[in-house]
Formats: sequence, structure tokens, C-alpha cells
Amino acid sequence: MDFLATLQGYVRRRLVAAGVGSDLHLVAGHSVHAYRVAGNGVGPPVLLVHGLGGSANGWVRILRPLARDFSAVYAVDLPGNGFSPLPASGPLTLEQQLGVLHAFCQEVVKAPAFVVGNSLGGALSVILAAVHPEDVAALGLVAPAGGQMTPESMAELMRTLDVRTTADAVRLTRRLFHRAPLLAILFAPEMKKMHATPAVRALRTHAQERHSIPPALVAGVRAPTLLLWGASEKLLPREQLDWYRAHLPSGARVEVVPGFGHVPQMERPRELVQRLRGFAEEIGLLAVTVPAGASVPS
Repeated sequence: MDFLATLQGYVRRRLVAAGVGSDLHLVAGHSVHAYRVAGNGVGPPVLLVHGLGGSANGWVRILRPLARDFSAVYAVDLPGNGFSPLPASGPLTLEQQLGVLHAFCQEVVKAPAFVVGNSLGGALSVILAAVHPEDVAALGLVAPAGGQMTPESMAELMRTLDVRTTADAVRLTRRLFHRAPLLAILFAPEMKKMHATPAVRALRTHAQERHSIPPALVAGVRAPTLLLWGASEKLLPREQLDWYRAHLPSGARVEVVPGFGHVPQMERPRELVQRLRGFAEEIGLLAVTVPAGASVPS
């Protein structure tokens, strides 16, 4: 029995039973799975983009809380990850994954979104905002990858992500959290399967070859941007944070958050939602637009 597939399927069934949409969409010639929660709020749609070795299931604890303030919440599985099948042509490059993300925004979301990306998903979200600004109303970066690193730091990161043994999996799991839950440690051996998939191996290779996002691209982002970095970040080196601070536009907000590790959406979902909501409110995404000629209740 494939325990990981069984667990992922169980999470999906629970979400669907709770009213969360779970659908396959044909975008950019690829079959792409995404969760969708219809929102009750006035804010724009939210698009959640997972990181390397992750999936839409990693966002399950913040889907419904975000839907209280936004018009819809989507969590996408990039091709070859989660419930999105690997393309028949093989794993996609970072550029091709970006093309799929752009097509998903245009054909499924159909409105500028508050795009929130974690880790490698943060790097893809930054590039999306720079290259396709029409897709992005605001940008939330949660421990984003993509910044320039020293060769030594890159080599260390690649060693950490090369999960081949149970010991490797446990070591990586401990690096993902501020304080790794016992359940995460118990499930750590399953990470060997997640990091052995063709899609993950290919993206890891492409990320290593690409080294970093061109600084001019990051500096050209015009969407309001919030970057959240965990004070307990153990996976990415601090130089990633320093690089983003140096190259994001001066108006970007950068916060180092106590108690956050690399995946606060799993460990500190309530605090993450509060910070995303507070930022959206501050920049006017949650403001009610009053039609011309209408009166405002006193």
C-alpha cells in the first residue's frame, strides 16, 4: 500500500466533504489540479503556490480561514505534484511551470489575485508578478527561495533536499518547522517518495542550474509585497532574506516572525492568516467599493 497516496487522498476527501472544490483544469495543455473555496469576503481571489516537494494539501489549514475575507481561495498543484499528473512529455522546467501558473491565473482565476507562494513557490510567484503583472493584485512571499546564495550554501541546500534515507527525511523535516510536531517526524519517511518524483528531481536540478532570479526582475515588481521570514528558518540560509531585502522595491514589507519556521501554513496557520489579512487590509484589498451615487450607511 502506498501510505503517502492514501494519506493525501484522505485529506482530499475530507476537504471535498467539507465543501471544498477539487477539480482538474486543462491549462497550457496540462492537466492541473486545484482546490477552490468560494469566499464570503470582498477581497480579490487568493492563489496559493506550494514549494519543492509540496502540494496543495500543504495549505489545507488556511483555505477556509482565508475565504472569510476574500472572494475565492485557490491552492494549485503544479504539474507532476500532488494530484496534478506528470505530463506525458516529462517533468516541466521552471519556465514551463511559470507558464502553467500564468495560464491558470488567466483561465481559471480570471482576476488579479493575492498570490501567496512558499519556498520555490515564492520564487515562482515573484517572477509571475514581474513578468505578468496583470495576474497579481498583491504578493505574499513566505520563506521565498530564488535569491542568490554562495556556492557553499547552495551545495548545503541541495544536500539537504536530496532525501534518500529515513535519516535524511527526518533531518529535512526538523528543518522545516520551528518545532517539528511528533506526527511530522513519524511521517518523515514518506518524504523520500515525495522528493524522488521526476517533477521534484527536475525542479531541484533546474533551480541549481539557474542559481537565482535576476535582481532587475525582482526590483521591477510593482504589486504590493509582503515577505514573511521565520525567525526559526532552518532550511534556507539567511542570505536569501538579505538578498530579497536588497532587491525588492523599497515599498515592500519584510517581516521576520518569531515562531515561524519554513512552513508556517502547516505549523502556525492562524498567525499566517492574520498577517496576510492584515497586510491585505492595510493596502486596501479588503475595502468595500461603494458604487457611484450610492449612499454609505451611517
